[in-house]
Amino acid sequence: MNATAQLSAIAPLPRRRTQAERTEETRRRILDAGAQVLAAKGYAGLRTAEVAEVAGVSRGAQTHHFPSKDDLVLAIVEHLFSRAADLGQQRAQRVKSMDAVLQALLTDSHEFYFSELFLIAVDLAIQGRSQPSGGAAVPKIAARSRVPVEASWQSAMTEAGFPADEAEDLLWLTTSVVRGLAVRRLWQDDPQRVSRLFKLWRRMVATHLHSRQPTTAPAIPINQLQRSSK
Repeated sequence: MNATAQLSAIAPLPRRRTQAERTEETRRRILDAGAQVLAAKGYAGLRTAEVAEVAGVSRGAQTHHFPSKDDLVLAIVEHLFSRAADLGQQRAQRVKSMDAVLQALLTDSHEFYFSELFLIAVDLAIQGRSQPSGGAAVPKIAARSRVPVEASWQSAMTEAGFPADEAEDLLWLTTSVVRGLAVRRLWQDDPQRVSRLFKLWRRMVATHLHSRQPTTAPAIPINQLQRSSK
């Protein structure tokens, strides 16, 4: 047996990708390239021709998958919302102590709501409200991604010792605080204040949980939460 035949016998030829796999790869490349351009230039600066160039695909291939700029941007939003949700769920599964959960939740919410992506999604949702269809695409995308990740954070909070009857409310309040501060950046961007307010919020949660401690079983290890919030 010659060398070529021996190599063929040892290493089988790689499986050829199906048409569906090639189509999905092209779509993913366009979305990844679109996310890169969107992050760098925002919605107004995004040009579909540039996205196709960055993705290394033809204009025809891009328009086949995403006929218009809005179709492409909505798909990018869904793509990145899903990626952010996966990251959030992974973070929620790794943290165990009460303060670690709250800090990780603040970090995860900060990354999501302070991103250019979130502001673009809000803008698209507002624009959609003036359309005859009601512009339900963005709210549906948000619900599909954010509801499951918030469920993961709520589960992590209760497992870490947060009162089960208040975990969801504290989750809502925490994400609302972060989201509100993110929107405030539109007219007043103050990162140092935001960091200080996050620490204040952690102390406020610690104080609230401490007030519940006599009626909570088992006792909440609140001292650790208060110390690490300083």
